[in-house]
Amino acid sequence: MAMSDTLGDMLTRIRNAQSARQGTCVVPASKLRGGVLEVLKREGYIRGYYSAEKRNGISEFTVELKYHEGTPVIREISRVSKPGRRVYSGIKDLPKVYGGLGIAILSTPRGVMSDSEARAQNVGGEIICQVF
Repeated sequence: MAMSDTLGDMLTRIRNAQSARQGTCVVPASKLRGGVLEVLKREGYIRGYYSAEKRNGISEFTVELKYHEGTPVIREISRVSKPGRRVYSGIKDLPKVYGGLGIAILSTPRGVMSDSEARAQNVGGEIICQVF
């Protein structure tokens, strides 16, 4: 059966792995997922990620999760724009997650980026998820 929300599946895998205190989690690879993981790495929410080829032409990402004194760095990660309801935002309407303590990850015409990077480049887009 085909999955309808592959990005939501990745966020759930990360959330579940951190609640189980695992060091890594494995997610199927795609360009959008890679972009989201790159933003999480740049913002310091994960240690890193790397790609490995599972079978002929099928790749997967191994995400190295980050903990601070035994507690997960990602306290909350949630999907905003879903397949049934897309959420777009202009530059003036970009949300501040927890008063600026968290980030919103956007898919823009210039690529996947955090809300602070989108403000700096003066571009809006689809709000993919929020991380705190």
